[in-house]
Amino acid sequence: MNAIDLILAKRDGGRLTDEQIDWFIRSYTANEVVDEQASALLMAILFRGLDPEELARWTEQMIATGTRADLAGVGRPTVDKHSTGGVGDKVSLILCPLVAACGAAVPQTAGRGLGHTGGTLDKMETIPGWRSTLSPAEVMAIISSTGAVINAAGPDLAPADRKLYALRDITGTVESIPLIASSIMSKKIAEGTAALVLDVKVGTGAFMKHEAQARELAETMVGLGTAHGVRTMALLTQMDVPLGRTAGNALEVVESVATLAGGGPADLVELTLALAREMLDLAGLPDADPAAVLADGRAMDSWRAMVRAQGGDPAAALPRASEVEVVVAPASGTLSKLDAMGVGVAAWRLGAGRSRKEDAVSPVAGVVWRATVGDMVVAGQPLLELHLDDPTKLPSALAALQGAIEVSPTPVSPGPMILSRVD
Repeated sequence: MNAIDLILAKRDGGRLTDEQIDWFIRSYTANEVVDEQASALLMAILFRGLDPEELARWTEQMIATGTRADLAGVGRPTVDKHSTGGVGDKVSLILCPLVAACGAAVPQTAGRGLGHTGGTLDKMETIPGWRSTLSPAEVMAIISSTGAVINAAGPDLAPADRKLYALRDITGTVESIPLIASSIMSKKIAEGTAALVLDVKVGTGAFMKHEAQARELAETMVGLGTAHGVRTMALLTQMDVPLGRTAGNALEVVESVATLAGGGPADLVELTLALAREMLDLAGLPDADPAAVLADGRAMDSWRAMVRAQGGDPAAALPRASEVEVVVAPASGTLSKLDAMGVGVAAWRLGAGRSRKEDAVSPVAGVVWRATVGDMVVAGQPLLELHLDDPTKLPSALAALQGAIEVSPTPVSPGPMILSRVD
């Protein structure tokens, strides 16, 4: 076989055979196919797509380049959650210990932020001593003892995806739904969970801007999970408005701990509980009551145990910004717009995010908003706080917020958090 045959077949609308897919994934991972040829094939897939059989085989072979974890020995039903990324989305920090406290095991392999969307590992690493890099034996031991782990992908977790993702990022082929779905699902299937709930974000601050596009991605991923023996469902949730009240690494940890302590903003609690119920249902624990577990302190106990098991100190003070710039409400009335993309880009420019995977992030930078869509505000009241440790980054962050805030003289109701579900 040779790469040119595959490129021409897909370019002309043809179907790749199982043998061609197996050969390409194996050969590209082994550096036997050059980036130029792989890029051409990815672009052909972007335009021509992959049918369900091609995609299932493609994903299967990505998994096969590494190992699929066996979590049968943890003593609990396993279930995980994946979000396609948004602004202020710190749900995993609350959800993992919450679902563990309800009796399931959550083996979450998480990632880092890129651009305006935050990364779970970046947030957790603001906790002194906490480690994301764990051996397979450590992962098993932590899940068995605490019920939850949040860790970075190891080198044996779908290594083909690491190469293909890096190539997609620099060749304009990120937007392909089959390639997005195979990237996410190859890692989630390989981590060994028996069930998976997907949170597919829709809106200005999400990768998918329109519900129809998000539904197509959700249906594709649910189909892949089911085909590989993982019980999978998805919720489509809004991301026109940022989630909770903070965007930024340490800021989001503080907000997550407050939520675990029984507080937290209503939208964050609503989404967390909705995802928890879906996870527990898939795990075969439909009678568990995550709201009660969140309220009575068991979820907080689970959080502390998970953090300690990964070397962190849950009682340690988190880093704080040296400077805080306040943005006031421009008028009196109802906050009718708080654009997730504008807030996310502002946090990114303050230092909370990165432009390239190798960039460092600031633990303290970010944005706090004191009101959300539907809330009454008074002209001149503090509306946003911009947290930073590098004053030179402030002007570009303020520029990102131009047009992101609107106040209406008439009442405005926020839209629903959960748009639809895909089984």
